[in-house]
Amino acid sequence: MSKKILMVVTNADKLEQHDTGLWLSEFVEPATEFKEAGFEVTAASMNGGRIPIDPNSYSNELPRVWDGVMEPIHDTPRLSEINPEEYDGIFFCGGHGTMVDFPDNDTIEEILRHFITENKLISSVCHGPSGFIGVTDHNDQPFVKGRKMTGFTNEEEKQTGLESVVPFSMEDRLREEGAVFETGEAFKDHVVVERNLVTGQNPQSSLSTAQVVIEQFKTAKPE
Repeated sequence: MSKKILMVVTNADKLEQHDTGLWLSEFVEPATEFKEAGFEVTAASMNGGRIPIDPNSYSNELPRVWDGVMEPIHDTPRLSEINPEEYDGIFFCGGHGTMVDFPDNDTIEEILRHFITENKLISSVCHGPSGFIGVTDHNDQPFVKGRKMTGFTNEEEKQTGLESVVPFSMEDRLREEGAVFETGEAFKDHVVVERNLVTGQNPQSSLSTAQVVIEQFKTAKPE
């Protein structure tokens, strides 16, 4: 039976005066890998509907193979309408838009609690871990407390020139909640695995993060 992956994406299209949204490759590259592995992919967002794409994430020509893969983000269901019991894993895609509508989000917390409690696979890339901020487990402890993980770093934020625009430092907030935040070289592929949590640092890590997720499913012990 094929695995079902829930991919969570942002609806936010503005960061102050800057156009933002989903960083396209952080959905398309993992979704392509998941589909090629035979997984069923669903994309969901806070408000549903068509997902805004960060204009900086478009290349001059998108690979033709991406056309079909992009279909799920043309009209997404609301995350609140999703039954998490139907999914084997969850993947939080990045883009600066996530800094607006992912943190301290009650709907995300409710969905994530299921994956935490059931010890299902949880994964993210780049700014995706902003969805972990404010999420507590069934013991009322921060989800990230004591967990090794990564995500878009302070150094990378500084290099984008958006350090003063983002509402907070994601790396700092995750550290404050107890995450053992591991930083690799800026804009180089870096993935961290901690039990059922798989995190990638930046857009360059999108593909390998998905590949690690697939590998985790392959090596998981039968229940």
